[in-house]
Amino acid sequence: MEEKIYIFDTTLRDGEQVPGCQLNTVEKIEVAKTLEGLGVDIIEAGFPISSPGDFSSVVELSKVVTRPVICALTRAVEEDIDVAAESLQYAKRKRIHTGIGTSFYHINYKLKSNQDEIIERAKAAVKYAKKYVEDVEFYAEDAGRTENEYLAKVVEAVIAAGATVVNIPDTTGYCMPNEFGDKIRFLTENVKNIHKAVIATHCHNDLGMATANTLMGIQNGARQVEVTINGIGERAGNTSLEEVVMILKSHKDLPYTTNIDSKKIHKASRLVSTLMRMPVQANKAIVGRNAFAHSSGIHQDGVLKNRENYEIIDPTDVGIKESSIVLTARSGRAALNHRLEILGYKLDKKKLTKLYHEFLLLADKKKDIKDDDLKALVGKTDRKEPAMKLDLLQVVCGKSAVPMATVSLKINDEIMMATASGNGPIDAAFSAVKQLINRKVRLEEFLIQAITRGSDDMGKVHVQIENRGKLYYGFSANTDIITASVEAFIDAVSKCCNFKNSKKEISKS
Repeated sequence: MEEKIYIFDTTLRDGEQVPGCQLNTVEKIEVAKTLEGLGVDIIEAGFPISSPGDFSSVVELSKVVTRPVICALTRAVEEDIDVAAESLQYAKRKRIHTGIGTSFYHINYKLKSNQDEIIERAKAAVKYAKKYVEDVEFYAEDAGRTENEYLAKVVEAVIAAGATVVNIPDTTGYCMPNEFGDKIRFLTENVKNIHKAVIATHCHNDLGMATANTLMGIQNGARQVEVTINGIGERAGNTSLEEVVMILKSHKDLPYTTNIDSKKIHKASRLVSTLMRMPVQANKAIVGRNAFAHSSGIHQDGVLKNRENYEIIDPTDVGIKESSIVLTARSGRAALNHRLEILGYKLDKKKLTKLYHEFLLLADKKKDIKDDDLKALVGKTDRKEPAMKLDLLQVVCGKSAVPMATVSLKINDEIMMATASGNGPIDAAFSAVKQLINRKVRLEEFLIQAITRGSDDMGKVHVQIENRGKLYYGFSANTDIITASVEAFIDAVSKCCNFKNSKKEISKS
């Protein structure tokens, strides 16, 4: 039988403590409603005594969120608890989360107290909070570095005082997973009244072990996990909600379940990232943009044959439409052909091989290839072999240099070369081409467009020329806009001048 794991989301409290990521009340309500839709069990709405804004946010959230428990954080101080209780006055289901440091460092250096006094203050805080609400959670701050025997005494005392949840935070993210798991198991085995409360974990990610520690906590008796969307939070962040939820969902052998609707995870992630102005790292598990992206040819081929070759999670399970096949210089023919078919192109083996060669040349110049790049490549390779091709282009330009261009054209298997100056490298190259073709053509229109606006982008060039009263159009695309411009100009020229006899033909005016 599966056991319920309660999801306690602290995005709006611990998550919002990240410098520069504060939200106003309207934004907090939007996040809270999203968390409610996601299925979290408890929302820690804020630390009411910390500021009038935090107090107001807890009040307003309490009015609009009905299903989850609304929780307010306090110190083990009566004034904090009074203010928290007032902020929760409209909550349908309310919880006060109070606590105090229990480690050697906190007791001696932060609180300047002793172990016996800390236990008395902890008990007093829980009893005081109990006057306002039935549901009281106690946190033993820095429990990760607290001796297990003393921690067990604190936990037993606060449960006897009325705590319904005991939170065991690895506040500094120091614990090793086996160490944290052992700590939770020690409490379950040595606190005689532990059955009267739910054990919670609250792990930080300073050493990258928050999720692992949380899972070890669950496997050793914890039934509430305190997490944030995208793993945001103090310093290196908190345990990531999406990671814990999807681990429990993916491992069918684990006898645990949550109320989370995983298909809404991606939407919640993007909302929090946008409102808090905290971009999600590309390789972030579950919600990073590369979490379901494949660029290696071997991986792409495997995924196209069967998704489970390289994906243990179906992207639709977290609200992502499909896996992403990213075309790069490492992509293979299978991935290229797959994307072309999506775009509506069906190429035979010969054409695909030709296009793949052009694709690799372009991919070596760009970080990744977009759909517009592919369309440009298809248009380029679909054309018949032209009678006139650009064989070589070399330009000289700069602030103190006269723009010069040397152009070599291949016309019916013969190579012809010319050098010219001009008003800029493109004008110089066009002049060199005109010398070689010996035709009176006038440039009527010249347009350069970026495809995706990146610094490594392909430039699309359209030219229009006039010859003997008729207009002709040329097109090309290249990461080098000068090359693209000359190729487009040659494309237009080749349409107005039928070069069948190469040098003999060109010699005729």
